[in-house]
Amino acid sequence: MESSSSSPPSSKKLILRTSEKEFFEIDENAARLSQTLKFMIEDLGDNNNLIPVPNVNSKILSKVIEYCNKHDVVDNPESKTTEDEIKKWDKDFLKVDQETLFELILAANYLNIKGLLDLTCQAIADIIKSKSPEEVRKIFNIVNDFTPEEEAKIRREHQWAFDDRE
Repeated sequence: MESSSSSPPSSKKLILRTSEKEFFEIDENAARLSQTLKFMIEDLGDNNNLIPVPNVNSKILSKVIEYCNKHDVVDNPESKTTEDEIKKWDKDFLKVDQETLFELILAANYLNIKGLLDLTCQAIADIIKSKSPEEVRKIFNIVNDFTPEEEAKIRREHQWAFDDRE
């Protein structure tokens, strides 16, 4: 069993099972940063501490638990972690490849972890903010289905949006 434990102790540890049937331990307080897990914990009561997370693979769940453990510590009133320290930690946390970043967004959305979703979406926004439409299409693997005439018409109609890029 893999484990992650940088969160302060709480009354209960939970076991999360990934899509590959791997198991991860997480402190209940850290798990409650996820609204999805919070509701599952409340529905299960004390009867079960095993929670399936079938839409998240092991690599990504490990990163999500790392995030939750760090942010649970920060939210603890006894924590001495400063806002600047957490911003630096978040920046280092996001030093991942693009595929991992996209998977983190999907996991944050599925698990309903607002802070992680905001953080990862902002990272993508920062990546594409100064890119051309062609570069954005390449990043997201989007096929341009406009004819050259349609694209020229759109550019004419929305020239203000392209002025800064050309």
